[in-house]
Amino acid sequence: MAIATKPSRSSAHHMEDVFFEIKKVIVGQDHMVERLLVGLLSKGHLLLEGLPGLAKSLAISTLSHVVGGSFTRLQFTPDLLPSDITGTRIWRASQEKFDIEWGPIFANFVLTDEINRAPAKVQSALLEVMAERQVSLGGSTKPLPSPFLVLATQNPVESEGVYALPEAQRDRFMMKITVGHPTSQQEVEIVRRMSGPTPKPKQLLSLQELERIQQEAEAIYIDADVVQYCVDIVMATRSPEDYYLPELAPYIEFGASPRATLSLVAGSKALALLRGRSHVITQDVFDLAADVLRHRLVVSYEALAENISADDVVSRILSIVPSTQVTPRQHKR
Repeated sequence: MAIATKPSRSSAHHMEDVFFEIKKVIVGQDHMVERLLVGLLSKGHLLLEGLPGLAKSLAISTLSHVVGGSFTRLQFTPDLLPSDITGTRIWRASQEKFDIEWGPIFANFVLTDEINRAPAKVQSALLEVMAERQVSLGGSTKPLPSPFLVLATQNPVESEGVYALPEAQRDRFMMKITVGHPTSQQEVEIVRRMSGPTPKPKQLLSLQELERIQQEAEAIYIDADVVQYCVDIVMATRSPEDYYLPELAPYIEFGASPRATLSLVAGSKALALLRGRSHVITQDVFDLAADVLRHRLVVSYEALAENISADDVVSRILSIVPSTQVTPRQHKR
């Protein structure tokens, strides 16, 4: 029988301190900041979607500063080349041989800003990077630093001059986080903060401490019933009629891949640690499901014609697929 490993109190406190240190710079956007920490602890790449000016890039750069990792910002443009990301071969005349000049991708945190402004040829340069965490070039393979995280931002597809991300690229992102506008009160606070000296976050973690907390998150206990709940949610996107959702079948062109199930499990463990628990409950899975699935579902033309989004489909699935209540046993003294 598996035994739940209790996360150290200091780990939960450390991550709480990281959260509020980021909040010294970022006003509002609690959902985005929490999901950034989930991705950080579960080693999952993240895609942030929102209109310009909503602090997406600022949140990512602030996160990298607080945890003490190296940071690279790549501005994706239509004329960007794959070699601008991963590197290129250079002829050394003095040595009469080719040498490899590795690209800026070799950092702990890589911000690919406005990723959908580059064509698919450029985006495909990230496929090996995100899946294998290495770069192969000119017959040589070089591993990326650890920890390694790609955090991408994109403008909504309604904006001009953007390209749709290929399905294979989207599937490599653990979560897609939608970022909305601040409230009136939050915008007043933004004006107040930015009218004076720009807030500067402090480094609270080292990379070694971060890797230790990542290992604790990976060791969080998840019951078999909760794993089954994750599987049922993902399977319902592929065969909705098997889960008493035949009305969704015409709206789903392709369901989510097994990466979605793995992301749900890993993300739920990280969320449980952030919430100070030693085990995952179904509420953790429920809270993450929309972020994990919305970019993996391919809705049909019929759904588009009826203005039904992937979020609508996921919401319907979550309302029908039953969950199991898992609680820790109470031992009598």
